[in-house]
Order: sequence, then C-alpha cells, then structure tokens
Amino acid sequence: MNDTTPAAPALSTFRKQSHFTLSADRGWGQRVRLASTDLVEGAKLWRLIWTLAFYDIKLRYRGSALGPFWLTISTGVQVAAMAFLYGVLFRTDIHTYLPYLAISMVLWTYLNTLISEGSTCFSQSDTLIKGTRMPFVVHAARNVVRNTIVLAHNLIVIVVVFAIMDVRQSLYSLLAIPALALWMIDAVAISLLMGALCARFRDLPQIILSVMQIAFFITPVIWYAKVLNSHPLGKLLIEFNPFYPILEILRAPLLGTPISLQIGLEAVFVSALLVLLAAVGFARMRGRVAYWV
Repeated sequence: MNDTTPAAPALSTFRKQSHFTLSADRGWGQRVRLASTDLVEGAKLWRLIWTLAFYDIKLRYRGSALGPFWLTISTGVQVAAMAFLYGVLFRTDIHTYLPYLAISMVLWTYLNTLISEGSTCFSQSDTLIKGTRMPFVVHAARNVVRNTIVLAHNLIVIVVVFAIMDVRQSLYSLLAIPALALWMIDAVAISLLMGALCARFRDLPQIILSVMQIAFFITPVIWYAKVLNSHPLGKLLIEFNPFYPILEILRAPLLGTPISLQIGLEAVFVSALLVLLAAVGFARMRGRVAYWV
C-alpha cells in the first residue's frame, strides 16, 4: 500500500490533464473559439517553437562544414554575378543598384521560402500531428522562426555590400523593425491558411512554386518599379501586385529611404486581408487537418 498510495494523486492529475471531449461540429462559434484557443496555447509554447526550428536547421545541414552559410555564399555569388551583368554589360550605376539588388534578393529568398515551406508546414509535420496533441500554430510558427534564422545568416551579404559601397543608414532604417514584425505575422497567417489547404489538396504546393517563380519576374526585385511609370499597363502591374508593397515596406527602410504613404497603406491592407482570410480558413479547416496529413 505504501508503494501505490503516493502515485495515486499523480495518476489522478495525469488523467485530468489528458481528458478531452469529442463532439460534433457546432458551427462557427465553436470553430472560432477553438481556433483562438489554438493560437493562445501555441503562443505559450514559444520555447518549443524555437527549439524545433533550431533543430530543423541542425538536421538539415547535419554533416555540412558551413551549414546554412552555404545559402549565404550562394546568395552572395548570385548578387555578384548580377551586379557584373547590370553594371558592366548594361552600364547601370553599380553604387546604387548593388545595395538595392542585395536587399531585394535576400528578402525575396526569405519571402519565397516562407510561402513555399509554409504550404507544407502541416504535411511535413504529420508524425507530430498524429502522435502528439499540440496546437497547430506551433507548426506554422516553427516555419517562420526557422526561415528567420536563415535570414539572419543571409544578412551578412547585405552588410558586406553596404560596407563596400559605403551605404549610410538613417533614422528611416528603424521602420524595418515593425515591417519585419508585419512580415512574420503575415507568414504565420499564410502558413496556417495554405498549410491546411495544401494538406487537403496535395497538388497545391507545386502550383504555389510556379506562381512564385512568375511573381519573381513581375515584381520589382531585380528591376526598379519606376521603369514602368510611363507605361500604363506596366503601372497597373505594379499597383495590383500584392508582393510589391509587402516587399517595399521592408526594403525601403533597409536602404535608408522613407516609405511612401501609399505603399504603407497598401501593405497594411494586403496584410489585413491575408490575416482575415487565414482566420476564416483556419477556423473552418482546423478540425480536419489531422485527417488530411
């Protein structure tokens, strides 16, 4: 009796903690409540999110001498090659174009990876989802933190380019902090939305990759937006491109230039629309993700 009595309270507590109730779908009120609870409980597990993201990088580059710095080297070589192409062959002012190109390539790589890996954040974590009761937002935030760590490595390219070209920063550069925070909120939202959709429709990740490739060429990444100001159709392409304001609100402060009011409002509108769609979509699909992965 002495050996079993002390274990009784612990066993009772364990049973209370593992208790849950299965019920039928009772409409949008229940869906919104469960989705909100998922977000709140996931935010409390920020240490777990950081640990999972960190070990994702360690496992991905296990056995590599340089680890994620290979991506930094690859980005640096790509920027240098394009700088030679535009600076020497096309006779572009390399002192202004190279910092613009370096920031654009680093940020677009970050954005592209957030979206492409966010679309598979649930299907790639199927073992954890099926075997562990864990908030779904953990898997979405894990994708964002992992790629933000990689972004920190790639910032070395921007620092080197700025040092070589003697680019000076200004107080406008502080606007990069809220802009990056907005990026991360958007990334979590799109991971929740597209992660659930891509878990249901397994062809969507390939479509997303194709769309991002097209978006790279129609978004001012390696070219200036002002090039199309005199072209009516080109101007419409810039105005109705959701990637442009999102990219510009972070790129402009890093270049030490102010953000125009129009770009800021467009970025907030795109982000608000994305968060709204993600909230509705995640609340609707959350209860079925475990069956789809």
